[in-house]
Amino acid sequence: MHQPATLVECPRDAFQGIRALIPAARKVAHLEALVAAGFRAIDFGSFVSPKAVPQMADSEEVFVELEKRGKTAGVEWIGIVANERGLERLLALPGVTTAGFPFSCSDTFQRRNTGASIEATWARLDTLVKETRRAGRRLKVYLSMAFGNPFGDPWSPPLVVEFAQKLIDRGVEILLLADTVGTARAETVRELCDAVGAQTRGLTFGVHLHARRGDFAPKVDAALAAGCRLFDAALGGVGGCPFAGDDLTGNLPTEELAAHLKGRGFETGLEPSRLAAAARSAAAILAEFGAPQEGVPSSEAAK
Repeated sequence: MHQPATLVECPRDAFQGIRALIPAARKVAHLEALVAAGFRAIDFGSFVSPKAVPQMADSEEVFVELEKRGKTAGVEWIGIVANERGLERLLALPGVTTAGFPFSCSDTFQRRNTGASIEATWARLDTLVKETRRAGRRLKVYLSMAFGNPFGDPWSPPLVVEFAQKLIDRGVEILLLADTVGTARAETVRELCDAVGAQTRGLTFGVHLHARRGDFAPKVDAALAAGCRLFDAALGGVGGCPFAGDDLTGNLPTEELAAHLKGRGFETGLEPSRLAAAARSAAAILAEFGAPQEGVPSSEAAK
């Protein structure tokens, strides 16, 4: 019997770096295709400054239209926030179940990505934990730059484990290790997933990995061996953080990851023919509106 594994589809991460604005209607149609394919967790948008991420400025509009069409029930809808103002916008949409918050091991990247230092971000996190609990929502924290960073900030596996413990101590119940620039090696993935997974027993633990095409399998296998069963991915392997200063190292390709997990004895609940249709939808959007942009400057997400 196959063991369950959860694939979180991330069109937000896939499309946020595309320069040409994708019409809201196209986003809605694509999200409908994802629901039809069997995804039950979707990272659909972000609630940050439109100056920082213009592609996600219509996240409210998109979600309201999905609700009108009756497509939101039974799905964990994840929206990214960078601060309290973003959370207020998310909480105004009762159907958005989960706020995603990036917290970096790198002070340089935290400032670029959210406009605040690590020190200031601890207080911000405390507010997000409190307000999501009060509203009956979930808070998912992405521990970014968990597998190294290109900025010269201090990094080591023990430092990542220390950050993870602090996040858990402050009430974070869903934690993903994020390989923000695709630098992780399989052995480091295994080491950190083993250590952090041991800390999060009883909580939800996963990974948000980036990889070049054809380079994801060893990292995924390392996470599986450490007991991880939650993976972020994006159809076609498109995407990457536009504030990381890299060349948008891609997300894990969902269609390939689903097949890989099946071959390893895991069940994702995705319907193959409808998954293929969703992949065609993603490819059509990319073909029409252009490849993700490179070299995006510093973030204004927190403004």
